[in-house]
Amino acid sequence: MNEMIKCPVMHGGNTAVSTNVMEWWPKALNLDILHQHDSKSNPLNKDFRYREAVKSLDFDAIKRDVHALMTDSQAWWPADWGHYGGLMIRMAWHAAGTYRIADGRGGGSTGNQRFAPLNSWPDNVSLDKARRLLWPIKKKYGNKISWADLMILAGTVAYESMGLKTFGFAYGRDDIWHPEKDIYWGAEKEWLAPSDSRYGDLNAPSTMENPLAAVQMGLIYVNPEGVNGKPDPLKTAAQVRETFARMAMNDEETVALTAGGHTVGKCHGNGDAKLLGANPEGADICEQGFGWSNPNQTGVGRYTVTSGIEGAWTTHPTKWDNGYFHMLLNHDWELRKSPAGAWQYEPVNIRQEDKPVDVEDPSIRHNPIMTDADMAMKMDPEYRKISERFYKDPAYFSETFARAWFKLTHRDMGPKVRYIGPDAPQEDLIWQDPVPAGSTSYDVKALKAKIAASGLSIGEMVSTAWDSARTYRGSDMRGGANGARIRLAPQKDWEGNEPERLQKVLAVLEPLAAASGASVADTIVLAGNVGIELAAKAAGHSIEVPFAPGRGDATDAMTDADSFAPLEPIADGYRNWLKKDYVVTPEELLLDRTQLMGLTGPEMTVLVGGLRVLGTNHGGTKHGVLTTREGALTNDFFVNLLDMSCKWQPVGRNLYEARDRASGAKTWTATRIDLVFGSNSILRAYAEVYAQDDSKETFVKDFVAAWTKVMNADRFDIAG
Repeated sequence: MNEMIKCPVMHGGNTAVSTNVMEWWPKALNLDILHQHDSKSNPLNKDFRYREAVKSLDFDAIKRDVHALMTDSQAWWPADWGHYGGLMIRMAWHAAGTYRIADGRGGGSTGNQRFAPLNSWPDNVSLDKARRLLWPIKKKYGNKISWADLMILAGTVAYESMGLKTFGFAYGRDDIWHPEKDIYWGAEKEWLAPSDSRYGDLNAPSTMENPLAAVQMGLIYVNPEGVNGKPDPLKTAAQVRETFARMAMNDEETVALTAGGHTVGKCHGNGDAKLLGANPEGADICEQGFGWSNPNQTGVGRYTVTSGIEGAWTTHPTKWDNGYFHMLLNHDWELRKSPAGAWQYEPVNIRQEDKPVDVEDPSIRHNPIMTDADMAMKMDPEYRKISERFYKDPAYFSETFARAWFKLTHRDMGPKVRYIGPDAPQEDLIWQDPVPAGSTSYDVKALKAKIAASGLSIGEMVSTAWDSARTYRGSDMRGGANGARIRLAPQKDWEGNEPERLQKVLAVLEPLAAASGASVADTIVLAGNVGIELAAKAAGHSIEVPFAPGRGDATDAMTDADSFAPLEPIADGYRNWLKKDYVVTPEELLLDRTQLMGLTGPEMTVLVGGLRVLGTNHGGTKHGVLTTREGALTNDFFVNLLDMSCKWQPVGRNLYEARDRASGAKTWTATRIDLVFGSNSILRAYAEVYAQDDSKETFVKDFVAAWTKVMNADRFDIAG
């Protein structure tokens, strides 16, 4: 009988030996970053396109419903002062606020807050309730509204409902269906671990580990109680400045966002935070995804516990006004402890009528509070100047905040052409990386002929086009070939772009572009295509690389040069280049760049193999050029890499040579990037496909398809 009722699923002792390859071989190259968001995880029809579906949404109706939600308090999670605005703003803010400029990852454009780890971060306590409050609206409008759009919309409507004239709102954020595991949130193994490990020097915030922006694991920005929980407004100010800069905000935007975020709503710490239940991902199954159950009194309303700090910042927390600066600048503040034991500042003296009322009983008033970050807006000299300017000019503050809020919630959506809906602002903003429309009426065939006769080599043409396009990152839709910013500062001077070679090529292509009526951006890409077609012909294949005209040329005035600095490549495995030695391996850097460009493992493989034989290596090195027919688009890289007559051995840091097993003669040199396609079992499987005798045409076809994908990655005007 015991055998009959034994569970048929292997577990416990039956699986004591791990099946996780990375646990067995932790130094192996993990390609999982390239396999995120597989279509198999998406429950929607394979033909469903959200960006088309949302265009049929009744935009007015959904805004009315979200407005109504703000004051429709539910007994299971009652609204503070009868208004959910503060909660909805915090949800939207914490979704968008994970964005960081270093790699463009994070942000609110994917709905990632629905999944672990974000749904269970300590800084996101109670936001599970905000999403549940929105569920009836999501249920009503279905697939015409994504969670990503709805969460940001809720925060924006919340501000409108409390009196702010917002700058606008755009739809178009497409949901993901499982966590973005490719995002590095930090190496810590515990929530809110001391931030020392993130910095080379805790007293020098600029030494924070890249690409991180938040100061501790599980926080969106900085610790509200102070650096590592120790109050010191000036030290906190330094961390705030660095963190917000890493989220693409200047000092004025930082003060506006801090003040605007704290003009409404409150902090919650009326109870013992240690008594809260498990977070949503760790809660019991009967909690149904709710986390942080609170045993204190009713556990809701005035007894809610989130940050541990307790109180509102302003006299009227459900009204957009200038109360934050009035409160901050016109009172002296002293450190006190909240009921939950958190450090907070309270006024030394304050009139009773200036205190905010209790969230449940308007006959009771409580002291307002400020966090260490709020005090930084008063104590830091530069922040103080901005705060006083905003205090004296409320209209300017409101406009600055509205624009900063729009930037915060739309920065990772990409250029304005991707905005959908009637409230999308028409103004061009420099952080959107604007590019004017380019011509499509020129003679493409004639321009190709002139490029082919220009005297430029295949390697020069292909390398320049690649360098122009490779900056694209799908994380925030920045970079790419459109705009031809490779000819502008700072890109024209990047070491990875070989400035001397770049200027030589541009000197040839720019006059051809001007004479034909084409943009320089189009001409650069077209030159790369010409190079590939010539290389294919040299290998015996007649092909035409697909080309879509219409790219425009950006100007210096359209380019926020400083914001492009994080896009500078520090390595390019596709061109076998490494700026210097790093802690991470060259092949890991290759995977990171590949994922940002939106390429798959097979696409990465075919592109590396093709670019090697085309002579595109940075500096013209021969490492990995495993062919005697350089300039011909052959599969020789894979054939010779997998040739068992060669034995590879290290001859320097990141440098290897192959010798013939029989004669001992040196045959090739290569880097780790080259050899990983033979050593990693998955990549070797891809390489074997392209090395086969029957794959010569397949190799060329797949190379052209992957190349075209890279060249068109930022063509949102044709990609939809």
